[in-house]
Amino acid sequence: MRYLPLALLALAWEAVVQLGLVSRDLLPSLSDVLKAGWSLAKEGDLWQNGLASLYRGGAGLALAVVLGGALGIAMAWWRAVDAFMGPLVEALYPLPKSALIPITVLWLGFGDGSKILLIFLGCMIPVTVAAYNGARSCERAIVWSARSLGASRLGVLWDVVIPTALPELLNGVRTALALTFVLLVSSELIVARAGLGYLIGFLGEGGVYDAMFAVVLVVAFMGYFADRLYLLFTRRVLAWRE
Repeated sequence: MRYLPLALLALAWEAVVQLGLVSRDLLPSLSDVLKAGWSLAKEGDLWQNGLASLYRGGAGLALAVVLGGALGIAMAWWRAVDAFMGPLVEALYPLPKSALIPITVLWLGFGDGSKILLIFLGCMIPVTVAAYNGARSCERAIVWSARSLGASRLGVLWDVVIPTALPELLNGVRTALALTFVLLVSSELIVARAGLGYLIGFLGEGGVYDAMFAVVLVVAFMGYFADRLYLLFTRRVLAWRE
């Protein structure tokens, strides 16, 4: 029952095209889209470009999680770091991340580096903010109790503050995961020679709309399954809370 709306949407998509309610030039039928996707997979174009996109997205997101999480916790734990980095994070937070595309291309060109840098810069801010808020939510009474029992400052940070910040940090990473696909496809549409975003733009310019829609669906399902897998990972990591 959970996926019934998706099934109904698929049936409606096929029906409106087959009945001629929508022009095939504007919306290919779902059956044609699936056939085109199968052809792309057999020819290898889908796999080749998909692997390029996964590499860029994975590398950028991993850097954002590690460095952004560390920065957020450091800002919450050391006032000097917060005073120095806080205004910069606040200034970058509302910035449209796609506005960074020309800058990253100017710095690193049209290769993988510019895409990885864009995803890193775009995803680091939500991870940093989530880690900061999570670490700040740690009750001072618990920190004082740990210190009174002889725990060092770094020991309190590792054993008390980081576990407290973990749920909020993981929520921030989930937001960054979704943002990764947005930034990845946006950048590849504009400045790339490979990747799923590039393939969408290339097929669209060539008028091969059934194949273009197939790649769009692939990106959508990749994002969905990545989110589902991440939720399973989150439940495992936070199992100790139960």
